[in-house]
Amino acid sequence: MNIKLSFLSALATGSILFACSPAGSKTASSNDETPQPIQLFNGNDINDWTPKIRLHEVGENYANTFRVEDGLLKVRYDGYDEFNKQYGHLAYNTPYSYYLLRVEYRFVDEQVKGGEGWAWRNSGAMLHGQDPSTMLKEQDFPISVEGQFLGGNGKDERTTSNLCTPGTNVIIDGTLFTPHCTSSTSKTYHGDEWVTADFLVLGDSLIQHILEGEVVLEYNKPQIGGGNVEHYDPAKKMDGKLLDQGFIYLQSESHPIDFRKVELYDLAPYKDNGTKLDEIIQKLL
Repeated sequence: MNIKLSFLSALATGSILFACSPAGSKTASSNDETPQPIQLFNGNDINDWTPKIRLHEVGENYANTFRVEDGLLKVRYDGYDEFNKQYGHLAYNTPYSYYLLRVEYRFVDEQVKGGEGWAWRNSGAMLHGQDPSTMLKEQDFPISVEGQFLGGNGKDERTTSNLCTPGTNVIIDGTLFTPHCTSSTSKTYHGDEWVTADFLVLGDSLIQHILEGEVVLEYNKPQIGGGNVEHYDPAKKMDGKLLDQGFIYLQSESHPIDFRKVELYDLAPYKDNGTKLDEIIQKLL
């Protein structure tokens, strides 16, 4: 398995090949240093997270949408009469720049009344997101790059770890990509099975979506721009600005979902050492 990192940086270093070892094997290295995962979800509470739900103020966890039960971070709607486009996002309180994010999720139960058809078994991890404290009450999505989670219906194909871009654009194959969403090359995950989604984020140079050790989507130069976000503060939408860091969010889009792991490997200490960064990523993947 090969993971190609297409660095489009000021150094114009071109492509660097990250060759990942088969599952279960170890890669020899002159230095056995490996970063330890930071557990963004501690299994007990969401005290290190900030909710922002449309039509509600920053910090208000309306109807206990985001909760911890049975050691799981759950998104639930038993306190809603109707969804009413109350898109919710839960932001981890520390921003990051270079990292590997690992999320384990599963869709469960039935969609809440009033949820849009496209939002059935739909959630996501928002990357390089704006500070939640800068989101306005009626804002629907944080300006961010979304790793979209989708679940299957048991028969039809429906990829996951797709890309959506609320208030952002990216570069794909050297060209500015402005549509709102694009599909990955993943298989379909049906039912209530657990899915592990990895996101390799290297500042403003490269983001890769990875499932089962395979890159299913990659793009470069995430930047502010485009539409698909409403009721935001115009001062926070500086079109053309590259996104080299930001907040990580989990979504609430009207279908119940569980998260049992949200962990991050901070790669910032290795960003100026390509060889060491290569070694670390080989180990982590």
